[in-house]
Amino acid sequence: MNILLVFPQYPETFWSFKHALKFVFKKSTNPPLGLLTIASMLPKVWKKKLIDMNVNKLRDRDILWADYVFISGISIQKKSVKEVIERCRTLGVKIVAGGPLFTSGYKEFQGVDHFILNEAELTLRPFLEDLEKGCPKPVYQSSEWANLEQTPIPQWDLIKMHRYASMSIQYSRGCPYNCDFCDITLLYGKRCRSKSAEQIINELNDLYTRGWRGSVFFVDDNFIGNHRKLKQEILPPLTEWLVQRKYPFQFFTQTSIDLADDDELMTRMKQAGFETVFVGIETPDETSLSECTKSQNKNRDLIACVHKIQKFGFQVQAGFIVGFDSDPLTIFESQINFIQKSGIITAMVGLLNALNGTQLYHRLKSENRLLHDVSGDNTDFTMNFVPKMKLETLMEGYRGIISSIYSPKFYYARVKTFLKTYRAVKGRKMQIRPMLVVTFLRSVLRLGVIGRERFQYWKLLGWSLFSRPHTFPLAVTFSIYGFHYRKVFQKYT
Repeated sequence: MNILLVFPQYPETFWSFKHALKFVFKKSTNPPLGLLTIASMLPKVWKKKLIDMNVNKLRDRDILWADYVFISGISIQKKSVKEVIERCRTLGVKIVAGGPLFTSGYKEFQGVDHFILNEAELTLRPFLEDLEKGCPKPVYQSSEWANLEQTPIPQWDLIKMHRYASMSIQYSRGCPYNCDFCDITLLYGKRCRSKSAEQIINELNDLYTRGWRGSVFFVDDNFIGNHRKLKQEILPPLTEWLVQRKYPFQFFTQTSIDLADDDELMTRMKQAGFETVFVGIETPDETSLSECTKSQNKNRDLIACVHKIQKFGFQVQAGFIVGFDSDPLTIFESQINFIQKSGIITAMVGLLNALNGTQLYHRLKSENRLLHDVSGDNTDFTMNFVPKMKLETLMEGYRGIISSIYSPKFYYARVKTFLKTYRAVKGRKMQIRPMLVVTFLRSVLRLGVIGRERFQYWKLLGWSLFSRPHTFPLAVTFSIYGFHYRKVFQKYT
């Protein structure tokens, strides 16, 4: 068989880094890890192609080549997904669909021949067996959770790595917490299931032997769901592997705020090459934290926790939300003050939306407050329910947050706040590659010469170069990030 795997297009969003990628001549941030893993689960004798529409155009002749088109995606890709489905139907090519978007609401998508829902480790094999017998069913589902020790290495030869800013790897699925707006426990459960140390090392070896050097994103929704296993079984061999190869990769991942409670875990993660963690802060308001059942964030000094993680050598990125029923009118000023004091450079502030199937969704449905489906982008100034706060007040307050935290004055001040305390791991030297030099020169032209932030840009770089020279590459990187964030939000502010 000829199998075409299609990853739909992302619109321009906070996380697309569209404007930042141009500085480093990349097409996309991360490859479609799910589809690459699916490719490894398909029969070896089948011919496979992968089209990531964020990197390459999907042509009619690509679709016509295929016996089946496999498509996956998340909610923000819905528009592109529907366009691909329509093209395949018009050309008469059968479609197999799976992934979070379809698992959460497959009945919305007309024209798909077969849905492979939940986790493919459980539902793909029955489909393949039925396909071989000539009697494949429309829908394959499972109420069980997959054993990740049976998950194969992604088929990396289907993409051109140099077109991406980072590679990806998955260690675990599931989260021990159950925030009412989040659908992770619906998709992957509350018990953290993980791969073995041998699997992780094998996957990293595969990336390494293929020539990859640079960032690797552990895509886990909560990497630290099992502290004990990480500290005892995973991080020690990972550290040894990296040291032997002189740190070819830099890791970043997503964690909960209770990372700050475990000094040993932070030390081991830093030794193992982790440099950035994304944390769901959501809100500094205790009542709103109670409302959304964010228990892990309650009754703690969140700014002190962030600073502690930063002092261990991590860059902390964070998500924030406004629009909770309990939010006071002061929430907008509180969010701005929190972000500035914390030194969180990448602060994604979004509007609350109710994802299909979540506790929040069911509550709002029972209160007859739901309006429509989510767009998948909580920074596009839309909400899919009627908020308690007056909508005009909420939108104006949200606009005020974005206008403040990403204005050059506030943003560059926050970068400096972070860099003052940042310390790299001793003995780990940054290699100056030609691409980094070119990136720096492009930033000089775009930000330092014609950019409206040129005063703050040169002030930051000068301070970094003479006061903390080891932070200079980061100062350039964060300047580029800030440019992207302002471009994304400029149509709203």
